[in-house]
Amino acid sequence: MKRLIITLSIAVAALAPSLASYAQEKPPAPGTPKPVSVPPVQEKKLPNGLTVAVVERNSVPLVTIQLLIKAGADAEPEEKAGLADLTASMLTKGTATRSATEIAEAVDFLGGSIQSGAGWNSSFVSITVTSDKVDKALAILQDLVLHPKFAEDELDLLKSQTLDGLTYNLKQPSFIASYVASKYSLKEHPAAGTLDSVKGLNRSDVVAFHRQNYVPNNAVLIFAGNISEIKATALARTAFSAWNETSSPGGVKAAEGTTLGKSPIKRILVIDLPNSGQAAVNYYNRVVGIGRANESYYPALVLNSVLGGGYSSRLNYEIRIKRGLSYGAGSSFGWRSGYSNFSTRAQTKNESAAEVAELMTSELLRVSSNSVGKDELVPRKSVLTGNFGRNLETTSGLADALSDLYGFDIPRNALNGYVSSINSVSDAQIRSFAETYLPGGDIIIVGDYSVFKDDLAKRFPNVNVEVIKADDLDISKPNLRK
Repeated sequence: MKRLIITLSIAVAALAPSLASYAQEKPPAPGTPKPVSVPPVQEKKLPNGLTVAVVERNSVPLVTIQLLIKAGADAEPEEKAGLADLTASMLTKGTATRSATEIAEAVDFLGGSIQSGAGWNSSFVSITVTSDKVDKALAILQDLVLHPKFAEDELDLLKSQTLDGLTYNLKQPSFIASYVASKYSLKEHPAAGTLDSVKGLNRSDVVAFHRQNYVPNNAVLIFAGNISEIKATALARTAFSAWNETSSPGGVKAAEGTTLGKSPIKRILVIDLPNSGQAAVNYYNRVVGIGRANESYYPALVLNSVLGGGYSSRLNYEIRIKRGLSYGAGSSFGWRSGYSNFSTRAQTKNESAAEVAELMTSELLRVSSNSVGKDELVPRKSVLTGNFGRNLETTSGLADALSDLYGFDIPRNALNGYVSSINSVSDAQIRSFAETYLPGGDIIIVGDYSVFKDDLAKRFPNVNVEVIKADDLDISKPNLRK
């Protein structure tokens, strides 16, 4: 045994120089970005106002059909939060001629997949099948949109499932942080609803939302994949020529102002969750004037990639890789028509919550004051362009990209200009955006306040800390308290 250990030690020692040399090697430089080539969007408007958009790509025998409705949580009253998502989800729960089970079986028989749902800006129903079954798939989609039954028993079941999910999630620090931020920092309401709002929704609410917003002049029917514009338009005419509702869709809420300043932190809110296993540490700021169609969209994307858009981003490096304080840290923008919601996030031990909050603040300051070198900027841009190109390789990803363009009234050729727009973003643009729009937000921490209270006061001596017990939380109230 001693001889074996000695032999292994000698072998390892002999390899040490080469291992050290290998460890010090720099990773290969990113390759030259490949251009993204998307076939032109072919568009027709039917007499009833329905827009039909087709991108023909014949590389695989698949087609995704997506019906976009330009109304989501932005079109629902705050007291009925969750209505848009509930309405969209109910589309697959039964029609005048098909039960929920029969819908699922019909799609399964076609070898396809179906989805429906709603976000803040829009609602959708989407189905993907092989190209020889498009007509049958479109007949199902048409039935869901034009003849939903909204059966009471299915609605009660869906509400019960939604409430169960909310009840569970409202015990999770990260969910509570985003839930509270929607009202406290971002001046919105949770798109998935609250316990009280979902409980209060009824069939008449769903029927009214559907009647008001699911109208042809507020919709885009997207075909992406192995189908011609001529065939797609003919199928659309056959399926939706009788769709003639003309109710005016609900309007999008106007964006409220936000406080900007040189100090990155305006307020700190702590949701005290005693005995929580970990703490969620987040930063939120509503960026007014920079919506999805704004020219600053691309600088914002590159900024986010540098700051928190992946494993090699600054936040993840400082919080996870360098210090081991979290399994992951990142940032993101939530895009709206006239503004965007910026956030950073990490989950950590309660003992290190204040330290993580300070690290987030430091990185927000650094990205607005220090240059982003080419050795960092080029790889972070490559992450964006690589992900973008990969997503467009699938028919569903292509349909989602078109849905984004139509939802925000963006020129259809923007897909082919994405790579060049990203690569043209400069370091100066990133710093200017960060300095102008990121400061003035809120740190929200959800965790056991007794553990990090003193450290938080020490690290942020000049920032007011508001504390709300998790059991006293009620985001429907102006002060967030029951």
